[in-house]
Amino acid sequence: MLFCPACLKKFFLWVFRELEDYKLLLRNIPSPVVSIFILSIVCANLMANKELVNFKFIALDCGFAFSWIMFLCMDVICRRWGARASIKVSLLALAMNLCVCAMFAVLSKAPGKWGEYYASGNSIVNDALNSTFGGSWYVVLGSSAAFVLSSVVNALVNDALGAVVRSRGFFSFAFRSYISTGVAQFADNLVFALIVSKVFFGWTWTQVFICSAIAAVFELLCEVAFSGLGYRIVCNWEKENVGQEYINGHS
Repeated sequence: MLFCPACLKKFFLWVFRELEDYKLLLRNIPSPVVSIFILSIVCANLMANKELVNFKFIALDCGFAFSWIMFLCMDVICRRWGARASIKVSLLALAMNLCVCAMFAVLSKAPGKWGEYYASGNSIVNDALNSTFGGSWYVVLGSSAAFVLSSVVNALVNDALGAVVRSRGFFSFAFRSYISTGVAQFADNLVFALIVSKVFFGWTWTQVFICSAIAAVFELLCEVAFSGLGYRIVCNWEKENVGQEYINGHS
């Protein structure tokens, strides 16, 4: 037999436990954090269609303006609820983003004109907007693979550093966040560059590594600028025992 009844039973029990754990986690994490997390991913992927800086070894798109928000959300979740919770929320956010991408792709094929067409009278504008919102399969694949890897890397590195620096002050939060975000952002940029930029845009290996590193530095600087806000949010959660039910269930 391909699947034994006992194995199937264990599998369905595991799925049930994970779903119950997801429900408990989402009840404990403040909804604005999850909403901002999901929205930042959708906006980052959409605005990645427009370049911001394009030099030989510096390539930044407008999605850069939102990418640091994703990692700050992951860092505050990891600080309060741990690496497992951060990865789970990241996977949920990715699933929501893929649903939005699928809806955009379908609606881009629908008949009708964009409002900008009536303002410009140019059909090329209409086609360009359909292509932008419809997206390309390889871009969605590359960004999804990059986000999965970077979210796991960010959560595990952040959690591991938390075991090294056990203080609860801003230094501990900054130390964990800056290092984990820097490593994870580089991994995110590198995977995307390898899957998309090198294969479809003809980047050289030098461009892949240097552009990934430089973009990670810029993205990290944005999180550094707003890390104080993230720390204050976490401190308020701890003071008010936000999400304590989930923490008690995994202690």
